[in-house]
Amino acid sequence: MITLLQAEEVVEKTTGVIKAVSDGNFDTLLNKLISLGVDAGKSILLAIVIYIAGRFIINLINRLVRQMLERKNVDATIQSFLKSFASILLNLLLVISVVSALGINTTSFAALLASFGVAAGMALSGNLQNLAGGLIILLFKPFKVGDVIEAQGVLGSVKEIQIIHTILQTPDNKEIFLPNGSLSSGNITNYSKMDTRRVDFTVSVEYGTDVEKVMNALRGIANADSRVLKDPEAFIALSGLADSSVNFTFRVWVKGSDYWPVYFELNKQIYEEFNRQGIGFPFPQLQIHQ
Repeated sequence: MITLLQAEEVVEKTTGVIKAVSDGNFDTLLNKLISLGVDAGKSILLAIVIYIAGRFIINLINRLVRQMLERKNVDATIQSFLKSFASILLNLLLVISVVSALGINTTSFAALLASFGVAAGMALSGNLQNLAGGLIILLFKPFKVGDVIEAQGVLGSVKEIQIIHTILQTPDNKEIFLPNGSLSSGNITNYSKMDTRRVDFTVSVEYGTDVEKVMNALRGIANADSRVLKDPEAFIALSGLADSSVNFTFRVWVKGSDYWPVYFELNKQIYEEFNRQGIGFPFPQLQIHQ
C-alpha cells in the first residue's frame, strides 16, 4: 500500500496543481504536471528494468539449478518437482520486487498477499490437496519419470511430475494432466516397476484337434523366440471347452521392455505356425436338430 509520506507528497502536488489552475498560473501547472509525470515515469521505468532483469536472472537460475541437479544425478522425478517449485518461488519474488519499484509498500503488500493466500487457500483447497499429493508421490515414489502407469482410467508414460499435476504421455502421443491429489489416494498400476512381465494368450482351436499337437506347436514357438525367458518357463494348458472352440492358455515371461513386441510377434507366429501344421481355428457354429 502507499505509505503516509508518499500520500502526503501526492496530496501536496495535487493541491499545487489545483491552486495553479485557480490562480491562472499555467507555467506552474505545467511544471507540476511535468514533475508528476517524471516521478511516475521513473517508477514505471524502474519497474520495467527490474522485470526484464528479473526474467533474465530467473532463466539463468533455472538453468543453473537444472544443470546442478543433472550433474548430481538427482532422480528425474525430484528434478521435475524442484524445478517447478523454484520457478514459482522466483516469479513470486519478482512480482514483489516490481510492486516495490512502483512505490507500493511491500510490507503492506505482503500482508495483503498473505490474506489473499488464506482466502485463496480456502477457495482452492483442491489444489492444496494436489500439492500434498505431489509431496507424497515424491516421498514414497509409487512411480517415477519414465515409468508406464495406468491411473484414473489413463494409460501412459510419466513425462513430468509437477507440484500440482503429473503429466502422462499416452501411446498415441497425447499429454494428459492428472491431479496429484487423486493420484496419491487412488489406485495406480505401474507396468515398469518390475523387471519382467508375463504375456498371456488365449489360443482357440476347433474341436477334434489333437491336444498334444497344439501344445507342442505353442512350446516350439516359445522356445524359438530368444526374448522369451526360460525361467520361469512357458505355461501351456487346456483351459476350457467353449461352445465352438477348445481353448488353450499360453503364458510366457519376458523383460518389461519386450512386452508389446513379443505380444504382437507371437500372435503372428501362432497364426502362421498353426496354418503350416494344419491346426484349424474355430468359427461360431450352430447345430439344429429336427
